[in-house]
Amino acid sequence: MRLGTIIPRRDGGNAADKPTVISLGQVWMDVMLDVDDMPQAGDFAMTSHTKPTPGGSYRTLDAASRMGVRAQHAGVIGDGVWATAIRMLLRRNGIDHIGENLDGEDSGFRLVFQDEEGRKTYIAHYGAEANGDEHTFDAINPPHGAVVHIGGNTLMNQTAAGLDAFIRRAGNDPRKRDWTLVLNSTNALNQVSDKMIEDLVLARPIWSCNRQEAGTLADRLGVHIDESSTMTVGGGFDKSMKLLCDELGNALRAPLVVRAGSRGAWVRQPGGQVEHIEGFPTKAVHTRSAGACHTGVMCAMLAKGWSLTDAVRIANAAASLAIKNSDYGVPVCPSYRETMALLEAQ
Repeated sequence: MRLGTIIPRRDGGNAADKPTVISLGQVWMDVMLDVDDMPQAGDFAMTSHTKPTPGGSYRTLDAASRMGVRAQHAGVIGDGVWATAIRMLLRRNGIDHIGENLDGEDSGFRLVFQDEEGRKTYIAHYGAEANGDEHTFDAINPPHGAVVHIGGNTLMNQTAAGLDAFIRRAGNDPRKRDWTLVLNSTNALNQVSDKMIEDLVLARPIWSCNRQEAGTLADRLGVHIDESSTMTVGGGFDKSMKLLCDELGNALRAPLVVRAGSRGAWVRQPGGQVEHIEGFPTKAVHTRSAGACHTGVMCAMLAKGWSLTDAVRIANAAASLAIKNSDYGVPVCPSYRETMALLEAQ
């Protein structure tokens, strides 16, 4: 399967024309801690290893960068210990920071405890990334052909005011933009204001989510999905996914991508039929989702000029390789060459 022969790609002949992915998401540091059992109040516990890793939209940008596009982080970074680590990792991995700098406050972090049964417990401290305002993204003007990614984490705190201002500036007609808007949904939509939800739906971005997030979004929008007709022996999951994408896609009136792990993803264009893009089943060796890798690769391929369907197919391949590789429990996105090699082998 030689995808490179399907459509022309807009890879750009010089630096100025290089395909660009900009993320309006937030980046913090995750401190991963393996424990035998979570200690009770006043108790003591040991961890077998710990390693700070960048979280939030970093992994989306890292995946995009590995696909050979210009990756830019437009979120807020502070000036403390965690912020310094974030800046170093962005530079090391070729990701430009084009967002605001907040003096006098560090970036945030999360403690992620995982016990022997694989259950995770989170303790989060929000920092500079969450303390933007309505002007946070005023200076962000996407170049022609760019893909702008919105992380679900940006919808729920003070920085959401700046995101809402950006969304309203983008307008409600995707055909009048010369760039593409991609939104990662979140399971925490109960923390997002009605006004923000309304503005996002009106903007009609490409919605990217996993099955659980899609269900949460449907609930928040009041979309009732009657799955009784899908409860058959064999094929029930596929029918359920198609129904979910149809009903949710009708409500959004926008492109929708719903991921389902090794089964790949279901894609629906406005007014079109739901298309199932098969995945690449493989054995997972990590404790975190490869969803960020999938979204980052999809954004990169869209920036290069691929169709949404082909971008999702390439992202499926990258995600399948990512879950086979782990850096202390975090899936590692493959390179562009490795991803295309898997597709060529099919």
